[in-house]
Amino acid sequence: MLVDDQELVRTGFAMVLDSCDDLAVVAQAGDGEAALAELDRTEVDVVLMDVRMPRLDGIAATHRVVAEHPGVRVLVLTTFDLDESVTEAIAAGASGFLLKDVSPQDLIEAVRTVHRGDSVVDPVSTRRLLRATRPLLTAPEPAAAEPSVDAVAALAELTPREREVLVLVGNGRSNAEIRADLVVSEATVKTHIGHLLAKTQSRDRVQLVALAFRAGLVS
Repeated sequence: MLVDDQELVRTGFAMVLDSCDDLAVVAQAGDGEAALAELDRTEVDVVLMDVRMPRLDGIAATHRVVAEHPGVRVLVLTTFDLDESVTEAIAAGASGFLLKDVSPQDLIEAVRTVHRGDSVVDPVSTRRLLRATRPLLTAPEPAAAEPSVDAVAALAELTPREREVLVLVGNGRSNAEIRADLVVSEATVKTHIGHLLAKTQSRDRVQLVALAFRAGLVS
């Protein structure tokens, strides 16, 4: 589902996604309220969610989508990669974010990636976002979907190698880069990340990055 208050943006994204045999835009909405109403009557796997919209903005809408439709994944759309609202949306449970000038192929791959249950994280932009809004991640009362105090405490249960992988994830390293850094197979890297997600009860890679920042493992 495409959620954006600009019809031209929705139309352009729909043309790209509908050109793929394995993807289909099943619904569109011009604001968060309309999106939530549509989700109540339409089966949706992935939501592309604009941040700035009338009535109910993308942050509040993401909170509600994650809470009310836990099987639906949210990708945030933004114009600027240093938009503080994007960090808030990620804290709300979004699976990542895309710039609106994303290439057609990257848009397609991002939707496929999220549909598989993975996260779309641009390492450089995500780290810049987290640095720019670090107070949100280190506040005494974190947002509901941020890594919890229990998740931070779970760091004590990590093996030295898992902790090393978490630091690399927090520093924006991709799986391929971590594989090269540690001289292991990519399958081994995926196994370590799977253990990290389970032990810290993190939803996805985005929350692992946020956790690394909150725990002071990266700065």
